[in-house]
Amino acid sequence: MLTFSDFDSRGYPTVDVRTGYAGWAATYENTVEDVMDLALLDALTAPDWSAVHRAADLGCGTGRTGVWLREHGVPHVDGVDLTPEMLTVARERGVHDRLVEGEATSTGLEGDTYQLVIASLVDEHLPDLGAFYSEASRLATQDARFVVVSYHPQFIISTGMPTHFTDDSGESFTIATHLHLVSDHVTAALEAGWALEEMREGVIDDRWIAAKPKWAKHRNLPISAAYVWKTSH
Repeated sequence: MLTFSDFDSRGYPTVDVRTGYAGWAATYENTVEDVMDLALLDALTAPDWSAVHRAADLGCGTGRTGVWLREHGVPHVDGVDLTPEMLTVARERGVHDRLVEGEATSTGLEGDTYQLVIASLVDEHLPDLGAFYSEASRLATQDARFVVVSYHPQFIISTGMPTHFTDDSGESFTIATHLHLVSDHVTAALEAGWALEEMREGVIDDRWIAAKPKWAKHRNLPISAAYVWKTSH
């Protein structure tokens, strides 16, 4: 098993997920680029978003994914997140029917309820992908989809860049980051009863470099990935 510490090039102090996102909540929306995750959702062809009645948004954060889902025809979205400060921002946006403080691997939501389960930029904070995919399977109805947008392992390995934020004092912190290969996702998903329907990868391109000119040295590296899983039972 690969560990992020073997590749870390920043050496920032590391904080746990709840502490990190509590500190990042106020500036998160101004930091995460849409091309990281929402652009990949835009590129997917497999999910019929308008056919989804209810979605579970795991690691919903400030509600960015919830907003996207509502804009694409999903009428009911329930969100789960570990961090109260992120949930406060999501609550102010008002796009979720229900917001619950909890783990993406143990949500407390009702099983066999959701035609879509979605998680964006969550898995790198989870030490165990098995529990993640199993919980999605429990939540999903028959013929549901599980959409996962992840921080690409190749970018982590090549750049040594963790998920991180800078606080009001200017100090940067790593939020506990775990390195999961694509094969780790496939193995965990198959064991939980999912079958891969579609996958897209986002690379550092002109859109990225316009926003982050110093990243020109990373051009063409994959930075994020989107998986669409369908129930195989």
